[in-house]
Amino acid sequence: MKQIKVTCWLLLLSLCVPSLSRAEVKLPNVFTDHMVLQRNLENPVWGWDDPGTKVTVKIGDQSHSAEADQEGRWQVKLSPLPAGGPHKLTVAGSSEKTISDVLVGEVWVCSGQSNMAWQVSNANDADLERLTANYPEIRLITVPNRASQEDETNFDGEWKVCSPETVNDFSAVGYFFGRQIHQTLNVPVGLIDNAWGGSAAEAWVKRDVMNNDKRFAELVENWENTEANYDAEAVNKNFQDQLAKWKEAVKAAKAEGKPQPPQPRAPRNPLTGNHRPGNLYGGCLHPIIGYGIKGAIWYQGESNANRAYQYRDLFALMIQHWRAEWNQGDFPFYWVSLADFRREAEAPGESDWAELREAQTMTLALPNTGEAIIIDLGEADDIHPRNKQDVAMRLARLALKQDYGIDVVARSPRYESHEVNGNKVVITFQDVGTALDTFDVREPVGFTIAGEDRVFLPAQAKIVGNNKIEVWSDNVKNPVSVRYAWADNPVCNVQNTVGLPLTPFRTDEWEGITANNKK
Repeated sequence: MKQIKVTCWLLLLSLCVPSLSRAEVKLPNVFTDHMVLQRNLENPVWGWDDPGTKVTVKIGDQSHSAEADQEGRWQVKLSPLPAGGPHKLTVAGSSEKTISDVLVGEVWVCSGQSNMAWQVSNANDADLERLTANYPEIRLITVPNRASQEDETNFDGEWKVCSPETVNDFSAVGYFFGRQIHQTLNVPVGLIDNAWGGSAAEAWVKRDVMNNDKRFAELVENWENTEANYDAEAVNKNFQDQLAKWKEAVKAAKAEGKPQPPQPRAPRNPLTGNHRPGNLYGGCLHPIIGYGIKGAIWYQGESNANRAYQYRDLFALMIQHWRAEWNQGDFPFYWVSLADFRREAEAPGESDWAELREAQTMTLALPNTGEAIIIDLGEADDIHPRNKQDVAMRLARLALKQDYGIDVVARSPRYESHEVNGNKVVITFQDVGTALDTFDVREPVGFTIAGEDRVFLPAQAKIVGNNKIEVWSDNVKNPVSVRYAWADNPVCNVQNTVGLPLTPFRTDEWEGITANNKK
């Protein structure tokens, strides 16, 4: 009886006295044990606490303080640190948190669609790669796939030390790229895997930015119509009806000894998917924007290939948008050009993948950018080539040369100019390294040529200097245009002496097959 009275008294007290929630300083999950800070940079550190609370951040002999604003957010900037560690980072406000095993080195964001998300476990020699993945100074963190029209401030994740146990599920291109940087520079490397398979570039751009740019008016209008009219409940009901009919058809097929009909696919809600403008900016990118980085590597384009002309503007906008949001200047941004894919064409023709590659190459007009050409690394029947090691090495060459001053050949040869001499066209190339070369056979393969009729025919070609190739066809007396590797899966063999493939190109500006695709 006495115990009952005490319990009732405590219950009554809890109802009468306002609950006291313990104030606490909080950090987003991009700041956890084993993190890497970008060296030689004023690294932002931010989080939340009760409004008005003074928060002090310490690392080494540094101490920086800020006051939480009306929304509870605070931010400080650390003074630049040299490569090294481990350090402890302490954050003291309403409570105190300590982040241990903090290294300082090079931090890279690894983003794009499925070929960037492609895991080490699915790459070539995955078992051997896993066995040798003992790199305690390489740190890995993965941002989970989350779509949101609102700007998310955090995500579920944490930094991990690279080991055979942690590397398996990480981005293969990201890991192999980071490993090369680490081995070459002998400094810690932090890799942020922020990729979503099948994602479109517009999903990685803030919705307001898309809405306010007239170049994408048709795309935005199309999405506004979808948002206004998509009925998820009706779509799901229709799918359930199809599923019920399918189950009945399976029973009938079994009874009659016939093959089982294919199961209907579950519908995907476009409003929560990875194509809706702004969805991945808000859900995946925004939580890490502002974290100190060296640069970004990007592997995407397949999902935008049918709108390649639009990608000329969209991709450049995305890069500029990221740089503006990060407020870190024109940080390095390197991408992978589309691989060879689908069946080899028997005759020259048009190609949306060739037009997308062209759009990617045009984006090199932006400062501090680079492109890894991989038209020799793809697989005709698999959009996900397993050879991620060579892809990563070509990206690493760009970073090592341009950002770290390492004397390596970094860029693929690229079209510069051409001159018509009778029935022959002499093409001059830039970024050839030592010289142009060919693979497998001596004669350059992969050129086509056309006259004013715009009918392309296979062309003969000959290297006539370190950076020049002569192209002709006896069937084209007055050539107007030359194209190289202009196909989904081109048969071509020109490279430089270190094996970097010649960048696909065309000398004409004739309207392509994706010119009018805008949504």
